Amino acid sequence: MNTRGVALVTGGGRGIGLGISRCLAAEGFDLAIVGRSPEQDRQEVLRELRLTGGRVRYCPGNIAQASGRADILKRVKEEFRSVHVLVNNAGVAPRKRLDLLEASEESFDRVIGINLKGPHFLTRSVAAMMVEEKKKDRGFWGCIINITSVSASLVSSERADYCISKAGWSMATRAWAQRLAEFDLPVYEVRPGIIRSDMTEPVREKYDQLISGGLVPQARWGTPEDVGKVVASLARRDFPYSTGAVLTVDGGLTIHTL
Repeated sequence: MNTRGVALVTGGGRGIGLGISRCLAAEGFDLAIVGRSPEQDRQEVLRELRLTGGRVRYCPGNIAQASGRADILKRVKEEFRSVHVLVNNAGVAPRKRLDLLEASEESFDRVIGINLKGPHFLTRSVAAMMVEEKKKDRGFWGCIINITSVSASLVSSERADYCISKAGWSMATRAWAQRLAEFDLPVYEVRPGIIRSDMTEPVREKYDQLISGGLVPQARWGTPEDVGKVVASLARRDFPYSTGAVLTVDGGLTIHTL
């Protein structure tokens, strides 16, 4: 039986997003899973998540487009009425890793649209819903959790558009945290490192070698569930007085050493 509320997870049917969805389902959240794939392609995942006993609704839509965001929120409102936790997880890497001097404007627009513009305006809509709920019920509790990347601060010139999108989304987290603080709606940033997923599969051999060579102090790949556990702790209100906080899930990758 649900005890926590409703969590809206973009990109929640695969990769890091699925790890997040699994952990939130285990915590007792109902789930609205956003993705671009047809619902029939996610039936196995949806069945798995429903075994926890909560409601799970698949909400197809492209967050980079205003019409896609409207479709997503229409479905969410029809099924759940309100949202308690928004997890902005959906993101893409450039289709081709190209040197900064060669990367295309088309790639930049695609990556920024999905990784930065889309979640920013989805957050605006969901935040407005949360504020209305707060005005009606002072006991309403909600939060927003933004998934960025260590690439928000670590430069990769062959995928600069991705790094720029994550750095921008990191700043957006602080902006939203400041704006929503008066309503006691905390906003957090979760910053994963090298996580084994379909996004990193094309560079798996490269990072296998780097990790075995000592790149990551905790010498292993991260897992989607490593990220999901952190998101779940935020969603269950373990850190109510830490709005704007950045929680890094990278095995010590970004520790500065001499």
